[in-house]
Amino acid sequence: MNFDKIIDRRGTHSTKWDMMDKLYGVSPDSGIAMWVADMDFHPPQAVQDALQKALDHGIYGYFGDDSAYRAAICWWMENRHDWQVDPAHIFSTHGLVNAVGLCLQTWTQPGDGVVLFTPVYHAFARTIHAAGRRVVECPLALMDGRYEMDFAAADAQMTGAERMLILCSPHNPGGRVWTAEELRGVADFCARHDLLLVSDEIHHDLVMPGYRHTPMPLAAPEIQERLVMLTAASKTFNLAGTHCGNVIIPDENLRRQFATTLAALGISPNSFGLHAVTAAYSPQGAEWVDALCAYLDTNRKLFDDGINAIPGLRSMPLEATYLAWVDFADTGMDVAEFTARVEREAQIAANHGPTFGTGGTSFLRFNLGAPRSVIEDAVVRLQRAFSDLQ
Repeated sequence: MNFDKIIDRRGTHSTKWDMMDKLYGVSPDSGIAMWVADMDFHPPQAVQDALQKALDHGIYGYFGDDSAYRAAICWWMENRHDWQVDPAHIFSTHGLVNAVGLCLQTWTQPGDGVVLFTPVYHAFARTIHAAGRRVVECPLALMDGRYEMDFAAADAQMTGAERMLILCSPHNPGGRVWTAEELRGVADFCARHDLLLVSDEIHHDLVMPGYRHTPMPLAAPEIQERLVMLTAASKTFNLAGTHCGNVIIPDENLRRQFATTLAALGISPNSFGLHAVTAAYSPQGAEWVDALCAYLDTNRKLFDDGINAIPGLRSMPLEATYLAWVDFADTGMDVAEFTARVEREAQIAANHGPTFGTGGTSFLRFNLGAPRSVIEDAVVRLQRAFSDLQ
């Protein structure tokens, strides 16, 4: 578990490193990639060993019995989250953005409203628009530097044409770990407005010390007849390229409807993803995640201390994920100016806040899932780029 090791990802078809020059004007030779939400770490050795075993066998045919894969998911959810999952309730998709698209196809029609608490993960809105549905943005309230849900304002926005709410729990990009009380509030909101709740909990393992994630079925058991859970090992273990996500559906009617969509589209999982996830969801994987979260927590503290020392910049307190959400509003600069300083002067590629929807205009998102020396370098570059404010 050497998270300090520098791994050169340039020239490996890495979106994060090989696309940042084209998209941000930041050279991978002199710049730092802090945008795409994958980490610059190797996964646990158990994952490497499982994939090596498959390579050594050398036959890449259709994957049959997936009982070990399902059992590993159930073991992980029970041991890490106190959530008992029936293996028969699990569907596999090509990642969770694919899962969102499948949910939209199954339970909404073109023109239907889909509710998002914004700012939120940008792929939600992109997928909703591509499916011909309407994004209904319900802005989160920024209270004392952290996000809270404003259910009264959201209630006032509902017209009756909304069919689904997609929740990000823990929240990306704000890093909030929603409390059980807040999650029950979401469940009540969905019940009041007859919304299907799709709860994307992909970051649920990456929680900072002092916080605990609550799966939606435990926070609000009564909502399971309108609940679809999205989970994956991809963020936890840096396996995004395997495109292997889980859709877990407690309700029998919803399961039957979702299964029909998968059958109609011929969806089946990638065997390498199944091997990787089965190996990751294990005691060895749990030990690795514990070490990872401790490492990310130190990265978080280092980054926040450095950023918050720059007048006008504020890094939102991170309760979960490895994604720092930095507010530049108090610099008095417009979006173009502070973004140019980050990209041209600091040579850092970070996600642009406006892509996350209403409430994101004055922000940039920085990926802290990298060796500590990279985070230290990023802080120095940002302090230099905004040195005239100090």
